[in-house]
Amino acid sequence: MKLQQLRYVWEVARRGMNVSAAAQSLYTSQPGISKQILQLEQELGVQIFVRSGKHLTGLTAAGEKILEAAGEVLLRVDNIRQIAQEYSSDSAGSLTIATTHTQSRYVLPSVISQFVARYPEVSLHMHQGTPLQIAEMAARGAADFAIATEAMELVGDLLMMPCYRWNRVLLLPAEHPLLGVERINLADIAQYPIVTYVSGFTGRGKLDEAFKAQDLNPKVVVTAADADVIKTYVRLGVGIGIVASMAFDRSKDTDLVAVDVSHLFAYSTTRIGFRRGAFLRHYMMDFIALFAPHMTEDLVTKAQNCQSQFEVDHLFEDISIPVLR
Repeated sequence: MKLQQLRYVWEVARRGMNVSAAAQSLYTSQPGISKQILQLEQELGVQIFVRSGKHLTGLTAAGEKILEAAGEVLLRVDNIRQIAQEYSSDSAGSLTIATTHTQSRYVLPSVISQFVARYPEVSLHMHQGTPLQIAEMAARGAADFAIATEAMELVGDLLMMPCYRWNRVLLLPAEHPLLGVERINLADIAQYPIVTYVSGFTGRGKLDEAFKAQDLNPKVVVTAADADVIKTYVRLGVGIGIVASMAFDRSKDTDLVAVDVSHLFAYSTTRIGFRRGAFLRHYMMDFIALFAPHMTEDLVTKAQNCQSQFEVDHLFEDISIPVLR
């Protein structure tokens, strides 16, 4: 059994059984991968992949167990490399972050600029996607960190820590009738067409829950994953907007008025997740501290030593999580 064979199995599985895509990712040939996988199956005496003709269609029961073990082996090998790099060149390396538009556009820029200034020899890569996509990237080792509000709990291989809490603002054009209401309630909002986030993004679930609890059926006319798109349609008069508070820029969004509606919706929590058991280099620890100052190295280490996400959540119960305005 060769380490490279395990890497081929892992990559093919994470590429949706697409051998061609795995070959491109690993800079090798499709026949070479197929040959090595067949040799591994012959050596082990079991089939790892289900086949339909020449195509791989899924994992066998044995294959699922083998893939799980292969992932653990590859993680340990990666940890060995990270440890060696930490001691051979402690300020050089790479950092890959998978996150959503809201985080990359409104929250991370100041953190990234500080990090790049502090670690000029670290190559930083950022990927955007849905919360589930970025969680899966971190779980399979394609990203060091996933930063999102939703869906990360759906991926069991991640250790997740709370970074900050946030709520929402109502975006209104100047002179909108709601600006004359002293304390806006959900019934007031439900009278107008609404432009807000697509389901599964940026705390949309909390919004839906609030209206449902009061038996209100708001008319959501446009949804988007990007707050800038939401603002565009508010400006066009399509509807009133509901966005994360950090997505409103007072210096740039001067033609819109933001009304705090945090009294109407439950707060959401943005978390940072990374693969359980992964070795974090010191600059990775530093990135976490820049993004979430309450997250000391000692606290992160305690979280890493927890045996379950339940224990991690319990660890943070007595920690004051900052609120981002």
